[in-house]
Amino acid sequence: MGEERLGEYRGKRDFARTREPSGQQAAAGREHRFVVQIHDARRMHFDFRLQVGDVLKSWSIPKGPSGDPHDKRLAVPTEDHPLEYEDFEGVIPEGEYGGGTVIVWDHGTYEPLSHDRRGRPVDFAESLERGHATFRLHGSKLHGEYALTRFRGGRGDGEEEAWLLVKKGGGRANGHGTPDPRRARSVRTGRTLAQVAAEGGEE
Repeated sequence: MGEERLGEYRGKRDFARTREPSGQQAAAGREHRFVVQIHDARRMHFDFRLQVGDVLKSWSIPKGPSGDPHDKRLAVPTEDHPLEYEDFEGVIPEGEYGGGTVIVWDHGTYEPLSHDRRGRPVDFAESLERGHATFRLHGSKLHGEYALTRFRGGRGDGEEEAWLLVKKGGGRANGHGTPDPRRARSVRTGRTLAQVAAEGGEE
């Protein structure tokens, strides 16, 4: 199944030029993984990825995820990525799809929390398909319950999909907003985007 779902991902990339993983090695583990990468491409953005089965479902979040429940972050779906992409950090060559520098800002595990109206657990992939999923993040920087909700597209009408990522919680903000991406550091290597770019992506 993952092989089929990675067709769009592979079709956009020349793996003779980019060091991004082609998706040939990793097998799905028992834990549900997530990763947030900062991507300094044509436009600076954060990539939010959740392991669903044997791929990473992915959204581009221009302003990045926030720990403040008052922040509603636009999340635009992108193609499924291979599980190995969780560890990718480096420089995508100019001229390649997504050319620019990538760092791993946060990663960890998550708990699916979606339920139906009767309170019964719902398959997480199914909840995403329906357009609303809740989950609890256990990352180095992001913690707590979040929701992804589709508010446009996804009904076969040809309209581009758009979602919102929101930290769940009421009352006063109990978390911080997103840091300045140019000053943020990788949770893997401690490097900034500028340092990764200067080193050509080498670790």
